[in-house]
Amino acid sequence: MGVIMQAFYWDCPRIEEKEYQWWNHVKGQISSLKAAGFTALWLPPACKAANIAGISMGYDPYDFYDLGDINQKGSKKTWFGSKDELLSLILAAHNSSMDVYADIVINHNSGGDAEELNPIDQVRRWTKFTPRSGKFARDYTCFHPSPYERWDQETFGDMPDLCHRNPHVYTQVIEYARWLLEEIGFDGFRYDCVKGYGGWMVRAIQELRALRNGKPIRPFGVGECWDSDRRIDDWLDETNAWSDNRAGAFDFPLRERLKDLCDAYGYSLRNLADGGTLMKDRPTEAVTFVENHDVVRNNPIINDKMLAYAFILTHEGYPCVFWQDYYALNLGLAGEKSGIAALVRVHEDQAGGATAILHVDDNLYIMQRGGAGNQKGLIFVMNNRGEAWNGTWVGTQWSNTRFVPVAWYGRDDDGTPQEQTTQGNGWGQFYAPPRGYAVYVPQ
Repeated sequence: MGVIMQAFYWDCPRIEEKEYQWWNHVKGQISSLKAAGFTALWLPPACKAANIAGISMGYDPYDFYDLGDINQKGSKKTWFGSKDELLSLILAAHNSSMDVYADIVINHNSGGDAEELNPIDQVRRWTKFTPRSGKFARDYTCFHPSPYERWDQETFGDMPDLCHRNPHVYTQVIEYARWLLEEIGFDGFRYDCVKGYGGWMVRAIQELRALRNGKPIRPFGVGECWDSDRRIDDWLDETNAWSDNRAGAFDFPLRERLKDLCDAYGYSLRNLADGGTLMKDRPTEAVTFVENHDVVRNNPIINDKMLAYAFILTHEGYPCVFWQDYYALNLGLAGEKSGIAALVRVHEDQAGGATAILHVDDNLYIMQRGGAGNQKGLIFVMNNRGEAWNGTWVGTQWSNTRFVPVAWYGRDDDGTPQEQTTQGNGWGQFYAPPRGYAVYVPQ
């Protein structure tokens, strides 16, 4: 299915000294990302934000149609750059056969131009919006509580919450999504804060039949439903009911297990084989990840993060790599066998077919991907022991086959795994370095 690069992290323009130039910065990495095997970029919210406490990451949207080309809210450009620079980035990605996903924030707004008294509850809120783009003006009826809907599931801080039951809001959100697809060039959406509004709104966007250059677009979609596996299941069922273009969801339950794998020494690898994750229970709807811009600020993985990346880039699901890990923390390591880049290539070239766990105990996990199409399959070995190499005999689907290691990592051991050959009955020995992993591919 490909590999996503989340092409931002919190305060990245300031941290990397690329303020108002982030779109150009990302564009400059497209050729190397394409060479590594990445197939899509997830960009931060592109529209003009309220910027109340200073320039922001965009999760406080004000004018949906100002992509950095209108002087308002303290600047003309967004923190990431201008509209023209965004269009240039998207075009460069498309020329490299990479998709680009917009982070679409439609739960709440911020930066209203005037306070209004809401007659329903007699509370004054900043709900009068007159954006300079001249598009999608809003008043109190566009927010909760509204004459169209008084109950609201979840708010985001003190920002006024859009009421999608209002026909004006519903129509404008649909047209905004269509504009992003048809005119700006996005190929899909990461839906922010989906617990705050009905899944039917996401379904309506997913079922858009937009046209770009005369060709229909079926947008990709993934929801940020930051919750338990049960709650995510419920959201997916609601959102995808009767839909012919299903949305996925980020696999937060799997990320919790990966956090424990990396940071809780003595963690049993048996937990990785259990259900209760999207990767295991709903793999076609799972977007797997190790870090994102939110979790890394409050609950980051501290130790042995490569174990987590090895897991998501060899297993089922649609994996998403975090820009800060790949570049700022130098875990990409293009051209080496021990970095994320090697695992991305494994995912694209080898990680096809069904997953079969061949062996699992507290400290050793061996998995087989059977292969599909041009992907020949692989053997993945993870070793949770910190003092020695670990492996065992397992029965594979390949008889009399030579296996070559193509990606590996050990926390305190940079030794190279040895090639292995299975016997006539398919059995062979496979090993991984201490507190590390190895990926073997059939020849």
